Amino acid sequence: MMKMILFGILVVLAASDFPTTESRNPSGLAKAGIEYSALNCRKYSAVITEFGAVGDGKTSNTKAFREAIEKLGQRSAADGGGAQLVVPPGKWLTGSFNLTSHFTLFIQQGATLLASQDESEWPIVAPLPSYGRGRDTPGPRFGSLISGSNLTDVVITGNNGTIDGQGQYWWKKFKQGEMKETRPYLIELMSSEDIQISDITLINAPTWNIHPVYCKNVIVKGVTVLAPVDSPNTDGINPDSCTNTLIEDCYVVSGDDCIAVKSGWDQYGIKVGMPTQQLSIRRLTCISPDSAGVALGSEMSGGIRDVRIEDVTLINTESAVRIKTAIGRGAYVKDIYAQRITMKTMKYVFWTSGSYNSHPDDHWDPKAIPEVTNINFRDMTAENVTMPGNLAGIEKDPFTGICISNVNITLSPKPKKVQWNCTNVAGVTSRVTPEPCSLLPGKGSSMDCHFPTDKIPIESVVMKKCSV
Repeated sequence: MMKMILFGILVVLAASDFPTTESRNPSGLAKAGIEYSALNCRKYSAVITEFGAVGDGKTSNTKAFREAIEKLGQRSAADGGGAQLVVPPGKWLTGSFNLTSHFTLFIQQGATLLASQDESEWPIVAPLPSYGRGRDTPGPRFGSLISGSNLTDVVITGNNGTIDGQGQYWWKKFKQGEMKETRPYLIELMSSEDIQISDITLINAPTWNIHPVYCKNVIVKGVTVLAPVDSPNTDGINPDSCTNTLIEDCYVVSGDDCIAVKSGWDQYGIKVGMPTQQLSIRRLTCISPDSAGVALGSEMSGGIRDVRIEDVTLINTESAVRIKTAIGRGAYVKDIYAQRITMKTMKYVFWTSGSYNSHPDDHWDPKAIPEVTNINFRDMTAENVTMPGNLAGIEKDPFTGICISNVNITLSPKPKKVQWNCTNVAGVTSRVTPEPCSLLPGKGSSMDCHFPTDKIPIESVVMKKCSV
């Protein structure tokens, strides 16, 4: 009788067609193993080696990752239990692969996903509807290393595992004008919800590192992004036409903006009409000598509103919060709040530009004038600054409602002769040194610029304790 039971168990396991272990603990806790915080824990778990992957840094594992995610997704979909794929220590060379819903990719400490430099392992995908073309070149683009669209409940995490984009190959081709398609991103999730990217290190991305687009309910937490400061367009985190996003406890060194908030490009972004809104950025550390700590735009044609930025440290960075827009963008940048920013060695503290005139093609609308209003900065210190403010709006369409309070700026040994350059802007200041331009007059010593006291919904999410 016992032999028959064992035979039956073996038949059932064989029928599953792939090796996964089912969690015997619904809470996700284990007496031995790695614990981590996540939106949801998973019923099923597998290790990438069970699908033939080899962590020698030379063997291509693209097929193994694609097969593992497909089969885990099928198992999870059968009963909704969710699935988890673990990448153990080693160097795992791979091309592009897509994630699935109710899924966790866990990259262990000591594990590195190495992005393939074989272009045949990267699919060619269509331009985003809100951009109308690739960012590097007209037409299509390479798919991202880790991709997914129309997904729900996706977690990319680890205990400080690494994703290495091996971007030198792509940077060289880009600088030499040899790219026929736009370079791939490291992570791009599109039209998805309930997303978590946490506790991993991303290095040497071909271009942008993390790009959630058309998403809602997104958490990016405890992520380290590293790239040479002269690498082209290696933005850290770019929320794009997303609603209800939290970015916190991140460290970024890059060759472009540490965080770039976007929502589409000119007439294409206007047509799609999806703003980035309800965005909280807090406890960010940024180093980017030629770009911003947080950039709003330049592609903002779906609108950007309700952005809260606080407790940020900027070191050797070109500017703090930079607004980039132009005639043809349309839409708006409004209801922006920043407080408690500490800066050391900056070219600018405040920088806005209404003439960031890069366009996807010649069909942009010269009547599409962006609105920039209700921009609030408070409680900031900056040392070794070349120029406190370079604020330029658009002629006959000034940037209005600019408020700056309690800001102390110490100039560099060789500052710009003109410390504040202001055109086509309007607002007020209080307790700001050096004294701002006449277009931002002082309004007494008791005025403080506004910062919301409520929370956006994603800030109240309670994580679960899970385990590998």
